[in-house]
Amino acid sequence: MENIGALAILLAFCLSIYSVVASLAGAWKKKPFLIASGERAACAVWGLVVLATGILLYALVTSDFRYAYVAAHSNRDMPWAYKVSAWWGGQEGSLLLWNFILACYAFVVVMQNKKKHRAMMPYVVATLMVTQMFFLTLNTFPASPFQMLAQGKNIVEVQDGNGLNPLLQYWTMLIHPPVLYLGYVGFVVPFAFALGSLITRQPGDQWIFTTRRWAIVTWLFQTTGVILGAGWAYAVLGWGGYWGWDPVENVSFLPWLTSTAFLHSVMMQEKKGMMKVWNIVLVAGTFFLCIFGTFMTRSGIVASVHAFASSNIGTYFLVFLTLGIAFTIYMILGRLDYLKSEAELESVVSRESSFLFNNLILLASCFAILWGTLFPVISEAVTGEKVSVDAPWFNRVNIPIGLFLLFLTGVGPLLSWRRASAEGLRRNFQWPFAGMLALMAGLAVAGVHHVYALMTFGLCFFVTWTIVQEFYKGAAIIAKKEAVGFLKATIELTHRNTRRYGGYLVHMGVVIMCIGFAGAAFNKDSTTEVEQGKSFHLGRYELKVTGVNSGQTDNYVWQSATVEATVNGQPYATLKPERRIYSQSQQPVGVVDIRRRLNEDLYINFAAMSSEAQKPIIQTYIFPLVSWIWVGFYVLLMGSLVCLIPSKVKMSYARTEVVGVAGKHEKVAK
Repeated sequence: MENIGALAILLAFCLSIYSVVASLAGAWKKKPFLIASGERAACAVWGLVVLATGILLYALVTSDFRYAYVAAHSNRDMPWAYKVSAWWGGQEGSLLLWNFILACYAFVVVMQNKKKHRAMMPYVVATLMVTQMFFLTLNTFPASPFQMLAQGKNIVEVQDGNGLNPLLQYWTMLIHPPVLYLGYVGFVVPFAFALGSLITRQPGDQWIFTTRRWAIVTWLFQTTGVILGAGWAYAVLGWGGYWGWDPVENVSFLPWLTSTAFLHSVMMQEKKGMMKVWNIVLVAGTFFLCIFGTFMTRSGIVASVHAFASSNIGTYFLVFLTLGIAFTIYMILGRLDYLKSEAELESVVSRESSFLFNNLILLASCFAILWGTLFPVISEAVTGEKVSVDAPWFNRVNIPIGLFLLFLTGVGPLLSWRRASAEGLRRNFQWPFAGMLALMAGLAVAGVHHVYALMTFGLCFFVTWTIVQEFYKGAAIIAKKEAVGFLKATIELTHRNTRRYGGYLVHMGVVIMCIGFAGAAFNKDSTTEVEQGKSFHLGRYELKVTGVNSGQTDNYVWQSATVEATVNGQPYATLKPERRIYSQSQQPVGVVDIRRRLNEDLYINFAAMSSEAQKPIIQTYIFPLVSWIWVGFYVLLMGSLVCLIPSKVKMSYARTEVVGVAGKHEKVAK
């Protein structure tokens, strides 16, 4: 069986090379049979990678410890779900996950476009298969998941494996890596179509229309993956942080920033014929940042709880990135005449400019995070000293950037296309702005004096006003014209232009999340060594440790503290944080207990038993508003799904003339 797995990967590697050669030769020599052969080879690669994946999963689930990978990342006593998640728990398996998702995407692209985009498809397939070939190279040679444990020439089997890293034995880790990879890997498809469009000089915006839903879906996967990772860090690492500006967290965030910029600026290309070079650069930048993030987690150049062990595959990534970026730059420079804008920015105060500023600020944040992440590596290489860049530096730089982005989110809907008049600005801004100032003043009087928190709450109110106003104005017109209820009119309005109003819902989700982020300004914490039966206080809570229990499962030994929380003498919650020591790795891990509420979370971690007095050491945290982050994500998710629903009315955008003062464009029925 082990030979079949390794052979499947090797054959897939060979077929990916053939697919590239056949696709390019077929396009250059105008041989349709070669193009079809290249596409069939891409489908065969999918079948072989699926076979290899199935073999590895079978070995993990059945605890076949002849495999070095299974012995390193699984053990007999682990629940079967975590045995499956061991697939992506190590270097070799996670690269196979990359290959699996990429092969599935390539298969879907080939099936979807058998009769469409025939001029571009050979180059699209070639781009997909070059990327596939690169990752199959890693699984074939330096990082094979099918290496066997051997003594001399004989294959041996250990009695039990080391088990999955205990920090990864949490439910979000069953879905966080694959979902994040679905987003990471998925952006190869828009990039492949963009490159195919460049090579073939396709007229119009065909690659944009073709990949619009791909881009939204993969962006949604990226967003979901990042949020799941934040939820894992919050619930597992024991200090309550959902974002610590860890290097691996940062590199997962970089392609999200550029893909977000792309989803905004692509509307300018559709509506006005602008930002064509910009969009190619953004989609290419997103793809290469995804590869760069994968490189950072695997090269060992940064230390992180999220990173894999140091390995020698970093050189492979650097070569791929260098060649890929150089070729893309060459293609862009060679097609500048084809990428000329069809319109110019007429005014700084216009909706077009708000899109442009939005893009610039997102890229400024991307550059700042990239620089802060790489600076320790660069300083060590140049001076021999590793200078750390800590979380406060990232916060100082990115909080003002985030606030400006939040402001632009509210400003965009209030501006007219092409040019905004002074009277229009006064009329559109006066009430939202006055409401924002009134809220900030009220909060300041109530005792909220943290400047950034005040600004965040005020801007969230400003953006919410503009979004609600957009829905209200449109729905009121429909309700009056068609004599229907307001709720039905709102649904009808959204269905007529799902991308626009789904986008507003996404922005609303971001606003709600920002309220949760602002709550971090009011966090409280304490670390207390306390006798059983004694009480201690934090904020409005009185907490008493009423008992310490212990026990054992097949997988770990546990010790649990029972903590009773009261507020003003009234029972509030009973929390039972644990300490676990896993049998195979002997690694201690804390399991926190959290009382979640919209106003604040009470978060308790059982840190240890004191060595001398054998008293429990309890870490207690109060996190105001943190649950709004998770609520905001669900609103964002709903808005993204709305964006994917086809609009009831097809929007026709004139490239030179905008219809209506408020920027509404002519509607043409399907």
